Amino acid sequence: MNYKITPTELLEYYFCPRFIYYMNVLKIPQYEDRRFKVQKGRNIHEKRMKENPDYLWKKLQVQKRLGATQLSSERLGLNGIPDDIVILEDNSYAPVDFKWAVYPDYVYPGHRIQIAAYAMLVEEIFQQPVYNGYIFYIRDGSKAVEVPITLTLKGKVLQAIKDILEIMNNEIIPDLHRRRTRCLDCTYRNICV
Repeated sequence: MNYKITPTELLEYYFCPRFIYYMNVLKIPQYEDRRFKVQKGRNIHEKRMKENPDYLWKKLQVQKRLGATQLSSERLGLNGIPDDIVILEDNSYAPVDFKWAVYPDYVYPGHRIQIAAYAMLVEEIFQQPVYNGYIFYIRDGSKAVEVPITLTLKGKVLQAIKDILEIMNNEIIPDLHRRRTRCLDCTYRNICV
């Protein structure tokens, strides 16, 4: 199977490994309420960008924006479109991701994995090192949070890709996530055992 994992699938895998099983093995789509939140966040971001196109980028000292760009790597087994890619004043590249959420005083592990996957794609495609990724929490006044892209984090991305492909190739249902409170907010809660 030559399937390429998306950073969004990595995020969903970190939320609960069974997401991958239901979406990619059983082909059961998610309910639309999650997609609605994503679209609502994009709409607010687009409105702010029209009203004040520099409102976010001054916070990061951005030299140039490359925009949302399709990135794909056979070597990594990754494919995705970050919300933006920026070149900072020190000439380093950084992926940017927007979250329709309030910043919870820390970055969720799934968000870290997602931004790291985008960073790895940016490094591979542009042949430039990526030291940090940035997550903007839109419902918190577009709070920018810097996520250092470490070797440990990259290793977690590669392990998650391997785990996801194993679920898909072997068509095995993984164990439930150890935090069962996540089941309350899961789009598959009505069909999951």
